[in-house]
Amino acid sequence: MANLSVSLAGISLQNPTILASGIMGVSASSLKFVEEHGAGAVTMKSIGPTDRTGHKNPTVYSWGEGITNAVGLSNPGAEEGAAHLEEMKKILHIPVIASCFADTVDNIAKVAEKLLEKEPLALELNLSCPNTEDDFGCMFAMDPRVTERAVTLVKKTSGKTKIFVKLSPDASNIVTVAKAAEAAGADGITAINTLSGLIIDIHTKRPILKNTFGGLSGPAIRPVGVRAVYNLYEAVKIPIIGTGGINTGEDAIEYIMAGATAVGIGSGVYYRGIDVFGKVTEEMENFMDQNGYKSLEEMRGIAHKC
Repeated sequence: MANLSVSLAGISLQNPTILASGIMGVSASSLKFVEEHGAGAVTMKSIGPTDRTGHKNPTVYSWGEGITNAVGLSNPGAEEGAAHLEEMKKILHIPVIASCFADTVDNIAKVAEKLLEKEPLALELNLSCPNTEDDFGCMFAMDPRVTERAVTLVKKTSGKTKIFVKLSPDASNIVTVAKAAEAAGADGITAINTLSGLIIDIHTKRPILKNTFGGLSGPAIRPVGVRAVYNLYEAVKIPIIGTGGINTGEDAIEYIMAGATAVGIGSGVYYRGIDVFGKVTEEMENFMDQNGYKSLEEMRGIAHKC
């Protein structure tokens, strides 16, 4: 049977599926539930400097080809977030990836420092939430210089914790931003975050989401994510977590063949239920067995050789 284990920047995963940030809240019990349904690792919801309620409803809308959301980074703040992280580390047996955001580079370094006190195996810097422009201004991940400064500051206190940087497909050149992150010491790239979008109800003549704009996810954005991973694989040496529209084992393998080391699953929970992780890994195993692949390494980046 095919071997799905993977080393992600030195972190061992039994399989390459990772719960994407923001899908199951911040409680340890909810992430334990994800572990019990087959995920190889989980990413906690992004934590900011202080508690934040996020945007008003409606915040999520399924539009047929995907999902749009503008939850607005609701979270309990750095102090309580760190306490949740400590509890997650106690009860989960798979790797927990912490995640953080902030309004300024200095503040994201402070939030990171608070979470790093709990010594997670990895910390994701969410530099690319597309639906908080009114609150925070331009996403950090739109500018390679800002990205490099954020990573540099966080790396000063990260110790053994691996730092992953979550990038935006809305950046004019995602490769340039990724290279800046790598130069500053990032240990991995998460690509992609959602795309900024707008859906209008033609009967009410108004945007459907209260925030007007939202982040697009789901099957419609998978080709965008795969392209980003394909381009990044040729540009950086650090591992890539391919994220965006992964619902099936075949979707995950597409990302692996583009160059991803692991895959993030978010909207797949909505489409196939919490056991999507077990379903995806079983489908990956079946594909690999049927096609003679014994490990993910044999498939990683193979699309570049054609």
